[in-house]
Amino acid sequence: MSAKIELVFIPCPGPGHLVSMVEMAKLLVDRDGRLFITVLIMKFPFNSEIDSHIESLTASVPARIRFVLLPRRSHSPRTSFFAFVYHFMESYKADLREAVAELSAHGSPRLAGLVLDMFCTSMIDVAVEFGVPSYIFFPSGAAFLGVMLHLQSLRDEQHMDPTRLKGSDAELDFPSLANPLPAAKFLPSEVFMEEDCWIFLDLPLRYRETKGILVNTFAELEPHAVEALASLGAPAVYSVGPILNITDESKKGFEILDWLDQQPDASVVFLCFGSGGCFDEHQAKEIAYALERSRYRFLWSLRQPPAKGKLEAPRDYADPAEVLPQGFLNRTAGVGRVIGWAPQVAILAHPAIGGFVSHCGWNSTLESIWFGMPVAAWPQYAEQHFNAFHLVVELGLAAEFKMDYRRDLVKGSDDVVMANEIERGIRKLMEGEEARERRKKVKEVSEKSRKALMEGGSSYLSLARFIEDVCSQ
Repeated sequence: MSAKIELVFIPCPGPGHLVSMVEMAKLLVDRDGRLFITVLIMKFPFNSEIDSHIESLTASVPARIRFVLLPRRSHSPRTSFFAFVYHFMESYKADLREAVAELSAHGSPRLAGLVLDMFCTSMIDVAVEFGVPSYIFFPSGAAFLGVMLHLQSLRDEQHMDPTRLKGSDAELDFPSLANPLPAAKFLPSEVFMEEDCWIFLDLPLRYRETKGILVNTFAELEPHAVEALASLGAPAVYSVGPILNITDESKKGFEILDWLDQQPDASVVFLCFGSGGCFDEHQAKEIAYALERSRYRFLWSLRQPPAKGKLEAPRDYADPAEVLPQGFLNRTAGVGRVIGWAPQVAILAHPAIGGFVSHCGWNSTLESIWFGMPVAAWPQYAEQHFNAFHLVVELGLAAEFKMDYRRDLVKGSDDVVMANEIERGIRKLMEGEEARERRKKVKEVSEKSRKALMEGGSSYLSLARFIEDVCSQ
């Protein structure tokens, strides 16, 4: 048998980043018997659920993937969550260097490279020290990668200050988009904040130093963007998606799936806003009024935000009735359910679900496409506003819902979307000729997403190219 080859994966500990990177590792060892992967795990100090999350991940991986847990660090939050994540990852550099040294000292399997989360650019230096190539795993789409690369070029080559775009009506042309982008509305908030903008644009500057970028997309979803990346000076790009965890989520014990079994096909609106999505009492009431007035069946994952100023993960409400209109749960008992954490994959796969009101996180976006589920876009933070624009305007796969709502993960949000606007968005998602056309289009892209991963598909071949490049070092 050919010589064994080892890759070291360094994910960001956020659930959306960690899960897709572990799925990527599983895909690689499944495809090539020479590959061994060590995943170095850091833990955010504020996420108490990460241990059980890691436990469930490690229970379902092949023997050629192993996890090394690094010591938990306390780290004081900075002015923003984005800056905190970047500096938190950077603070682990010495620990990661030590872990890589220990691995490379054994000599077998041969260390062939580091695969780094999009935030782990300081670890490129570690790869250089050990004389191995580094690769970026980019958990979002090709169009957003193109936006990052182009903005960095505008800053460094044309001396543009992106923070000045805040509040402006400027529309920018990006090579990775077919339509001009209203910058203030759809770029991440970090672009308009001085320290965050510096970090945000230094990330793609360093991507250019790597051997390649693995992007969680497929060529048929973003053909224009994938093609544009080469003109932006990106290193080798491997479109390897959709990378999804769609098999390990157990359906046992979820009473809600029994309830869905009793509902007509495509009749239920599913509202869920990801691992960081949550609403305070005022906003929760407005959503409840809208759902009741719409008369649609609904399944709503409602989670409680941390206190303003606290950097913590959302949690389930002890009693959702406390933040909902009086009598709402009784009046809607026949048509709806309000739950906390949701088994999203199992729900999206259920035939009773007819539409998905989503924050447009990229993992959720790919899951909705995989299951052929139309989306109404209600982004909140990070690159979700850009994803919403991409889905609604560029790709025509989502209905416009509330595109300019913003919520800071530390400071919360002062915006409240009123019931009439929410009801209008739900009807746009579920009713009329546009909704039927959108549903048909999403089903077509869903079929393409599955074919991309099959033998001979675009992502299958792209992953083969990556394996060949790694193994031929």
